[in-house]
Amino acid sequence: MDHGNHEGHEMPARCAMHMLWNTQIINTCVVFPSWHIHTHTQFVFSLAAVLLLGVLYEYLRFFQQSVNRRIATKLGKGKRVASPVSDSGRSTPDRGAASEVVGLLNGRGGRNTDGVVLPAHLRLLRAALYGASVFLSFFLMLVFMTYNAYLIFAVVAGAVIGHYIFDRYVEFDNAGGRSMACH
Repeated sequence: MDHGNHEGHEMPARCAMHMLWNTQIINTCVVFPSWHIHTHTQFVFSLAAVLLLGVLYEYLRFFQQSVNRRIATKLGKGKRVASPVSDSGRSTPDRGAASEVVGLLNGRGGRNTDGVVLPAHLRLLRAALYGASVFLSFFLMLVFMTYNAYLIFAVVAGAVIGHYIFDRYVEFDNAGGRSMACH
């Protein structure tokens, strides 16, 4: 019995799993075993898909901010938006440490309570957008964790392109900026 002769019995290609930086193209699997790259053409399409997912992530963040601004504008009509500057120069009222601890203990968490409670449909919209953003950010993290240099570059390039396209304005109250984080 000759077990060394595999003529006519080709072994199916398996996903290559790397825990180190690599530049492998063929037999790379992206997140799912079904996203198995067998050819250079599939790899190019996969790079394009990952790049577009990075752009989509940046668009989703932009869209979330846009929705939040529209909600704030709609619900804030007739309401005081900016709080006056206090004696200390801060835009929030001076409060002692004791009142902040009391706020934390009674469930307010030190948050500004001058806001407006959102209707359920707007909270649901914001929660759905947040969930989609978290899902996409973790999905891109899993792509990054293939340790494939080309796929990592595609994630970063997508973020850069998306940031360039959708983040055209600077908000002076948030001049510290933001970064592409998991969420």
